[in-house]
Amino acid sequence: MSVKIRLQRHGKKGKPFYWVVAADARAKRDGKYLEKIGIYNPNTNPATVELDVDSAVKWLQNGAQPTATAKNLLSQKGVLLKKHLLGGVAKGALTQEQADEKFQAWVSEKEGSVNAAKDGLAKEAEAEKAKIIEAEKAVNAKREADAAAQLAEAEAAAKAEAAEAETASSEEE
Repeated sequence: MSVKIRLQRHGKKGKPFYWVVAADARAKRDGKYLEKIGIYNPNTNPATVELDVDSAVKWLQNGAQPTATAKNLLSQKGVLLKKHLLGGVAKGALTQEQADEKFQAWVSEKEGSVNAAKDGLAKEAEAEKAKIIEAEKAVNAKREADAAAQLAEAEAAAKAEAAEAETASSEEE
């Protein structure tokens, strides 16, 4: 039996949500699976990926083949690195402690870069919001100026009418 690590689609139309599963290669895309390894939500920014790293490594060591997208997700979460490090431990090139240390260092570096990206997106959103507010303030100021000009114009027209009526009535006398 050939096992694949692949995505199983859930969610509604236009809002996909995926489970990362280990499944028989002959099973349907959304059919029976052997084990749920994690989730992937592309609707958030940045996309949410939660994986059981140890379970994914176990499946990879037992010969499971990830699909292209699943491989990208596994790589993003460090599963392929952990498998590589465990191969080094099995060959005697590393100790288990060294492998764990390298993996944790990589994970902390990756979390730092993801948090930096999230902060950048938040700052960008705040800047965009501030830009919109400034544009609205400018539009409101222009409206107020136009309204004041129209009011002054109407008052001037009323004064002119009153003066005209006054001059007309004084001429009649």
